[in-house]
Amino acid sequence: MPIVTTASEKRRVIAMIEVHDLPFMVTIKKGGTRSLSQNAYLWGAVYPTILAEGNLEGWTKNDLHEYFKGECFGWDTLEGFGRKRMKPIHGSSTLTKMEFCDYVAFIQQKASEMGVFIPDPQ
Repeated sequence: MPIVTTASEKRRVIAMIEVHDLPFMVTIKKGGTRSLSQNAYLWGAVYPTILAEGNLEGWTKNDLHEYFKGECFGWDTLEGFGRKRMKPIHGSSTLTKMEFCDYVAFIQQKASEMGVFIPDPQ
């Protein structure tokens, strides 16, 4: 099923619906989640750079991932067993390509505040 993104594509779909005098079903859903190359850049370049240059002894890529998701999308507090823990409200795997770009830009900004420069992907 093609992904319709531009205004002209949307107008073309509406025109097709108006022309045909038959029953049909239209499904609208958020499409175009982040690409594999975007994800590879995050895990293969962004997080390793922060770990190498950020003086974060004991931190892992997974620690960074949880931290930045929470800082970007907000935190949920879970309580149980006499303890509280924080969990990010939203994950990153369902983000669109553009939302993922914004997420990476957020991480780049936070890293720059720590004195860590993360170059844009080539």
